[in-house]
Amino acid sequence: MSTRSTVSAAALASAVSFALSSFAMAAPLTPEQVKAAMDAGKEKCFGVALKGQNDCAAGPGTTCQGTSTIDYQGNAWKFVDGGTCTTMQLPGDKKGAPEALTRDIPS
Repeated sequence: MSTRSTVSAAALASAVSFALSSFAMAAPLTPEQVKAAMDAGKEKCFGVALKGQNDCAAGPGTTCQGTSTIDYQGNAWKFVDGGTCTTMQLPGDKKGAPEALTRDIPS
């Protein structure tokens, strides 16, 4: 096998691996994962996740876990410690909320 075809095969394998891992990462949380988080005292908090770090979809601009496209996207939620959602210190005097927010929604 030539060096060129070995590099091409490695690049292809890497691309396929990345695509599969991205698909797995973008899957919605299972009911068991949600239950485990809730049992651990977590609560859903909208508008606190960094870009690509949301726990699940909430509306336009999100489809699944890890798909938010804007930091602190108002319609994307993340599990946080119970009782901390609305008191988190976020840039720009933003606050989290237990319900979807209308701010920072991708166009």
